[in-house]
Amino acid sequence: MQKNERPYALSIAGFDPSGGAGFLADAKTMEAHEVYALTVATAITVQHESAFQAVEWVKVDLIKQQINLLFQKYPIGFCKIGLIENWAVLSEITTLLLELNPKIKIVVDPIFRASAGFNFHKNVDIAHLEKWLLNIYLLTPNAQELSKINEEESDLMEVAHSLSEYCHVLYKGGHNETQKGTDFLFAGAKIYELAPKEIVPYEKHGSGCVLSAAIVANLALGHDLYTACEKAKEYITHFLNSNETLLGYHYS
Repeated sequence: MQKNERPYALSIAGFDPSGGAGFLADAKTMEAHEVYALTVATAITVQHESAFQAVEWVKVDLIKQQINLLFQKYPIGFCKIGLIENWAVLSEITTLLLELNPKIKIVVDPIFRASAGFNFHKNVDIAHLEKWLLNIYLLTPNAQELSKINEEESDLMEVAHSLSEYCHVLYKGGHNETQKGTDFLFAGAKIYELAPKEIVPYEKHGSGCVLSAAIVANLALGHDLYTACEKAKEYITHFLNSNETLLGYHYS
């Protein structure tokens, strides 16, 4: 068997029939970076870029079976987790991943609401959240998600900073009204500001999925966290500006 020369990365996420979000978008993003994408399904959704009708959750045991089989075959050191049914399932998944590879770097994109308007999670248990944050490498919330995580704190930079006590945090600026488009990376004791280099006039379905997948791909290629985030921001900028519709084009 010919050896695969590309690094592997795993996307654990939902299935979006439009291909704009979920593991299909993650796979497109990773492959555009010349990273071989492996995927595990957590949910089957009935949606496209402008409408969301239903979600059917994959049972956690079946999710774990998918993961176990892939780890038997492939050396997986980097993983992105997207749509998950609840925090208990996320905890089970991250625990399993670390058992299979204690050095794995896990990036979690905390999806509370579909871009078409469907709410996935209504309540956040902060105490439970803090426990599984210790299992992950990077959390990538936007302003709306940070507000949901801590509804009592109006200063979202402070919310992101408090979460960074448990893991690295990338506060995505797409929904930030004061510095729109500027991301803030909380890495250890440092805060890095990642300002957009181009004007981004168009919104895209699945942009959060694409950004987090691009970060994972760049980590798999050997870049440090700051560089991976910087390169991912460049990728998402091209993705957002690729056309005027809600479905973006991927590029290599």
